[in-house]
Amino acid sequence: MPSVELIASSLVSGFLLGGILALTALGLSLVLGVMRLVNLAHGEFLIAGAYAGLFLVKYTGIDPLLGLVVIGGAIALLALPVHRFLLMPLAGKGPEAPMMTTFGLSIILQNVFVLAFSADTRAIERDYANVALTMGPVTVGQIYVIGFAISALVIAAVHILIAYTAFGRDLRASAADAEAAATVGVNVRRVHALTFALGAGCAALGGTLIGIAFSFTPVSGATYLLTDFAIVVLGGLGNILGTLIGGITLGILQSIGGVVLGDGYRDLVGLALFLVVLAFRPQGLLASSRS
Repeated sequence: MPSVELIASSLVSGFLLGGILALTALGLSLVLGVMRLVNLAHGEFLIAGAYAGLFLVKYTGIDPLLGLVVIGGAIALLALPVHRFLLMPLAGKGPEAPMMTTFGLSIILQNVFVLAFSADTRAIERDYANVALTMGPVTVGQIYVIGFAISALVIAAVHILIAYTAFGRDLRASAADAEAAATVGVNVRRVHALTFALGAGCAALGGTLIGIAFSFTPVSGATYLLTDFAIVVLGGLGNILGTLIGGITLGILQSIGGVVLGDGYRDLVGLALFLVVLAFRPQGLLASSRS
């Protein structure tokens, strides 16, 4: 029987980790909700953020947390030509062609990572990543607390961007009805390009935090892609608050699964939940409260 301390620590750790996972899933949710694009290269954008953080530490000595804005901005800029030259020409040709294009892109990026960084398991080694914080019966990693705080701030910033700016108004209009939005003067192609870049940037930020907290390899993106799909299905397409709640819910359930069944079954719990929600409420648990 697990101790009270272990259960309490696992629940709090799952809550905090869920916030970080929500940030990694935010970009996928936006791209799906606005562009109706299943971006199978999303996990590779996430891992690109982890490798960018590793590169920053190794060659500049700058802490990746201090360079998050640079990392997110760099990956977002790299995503713009991907959209312009690979995805924009396929607009209006059905969902299959762009989805398969992103699948091919994910394979290419995995091989690029292997060529650039080798297939070895890596981690962004920081002293604070190994520090534990204890409060009563609860013990959690300091990086979980830092990562959750940063993730919550970024998610809040994206919410403000979408809810209270001209770009956000255009994005919401494009998500509701792209043809109608174009009729009233919204540059839908520009909105889609910036949304794709924003999604890649958010994935990279989450990937940097994941790279500090955990080890990763060039093919780790596939695992996080499945996790992010589960979060999106839980929260609903394009629902920012739903993504945060979905991430936290999944993090807690994975922690419970790890305590009850063992760490090897954490992902099984998440994927089982994904299938159950997809079967009975495919629009998401919080799809009615759109951001």
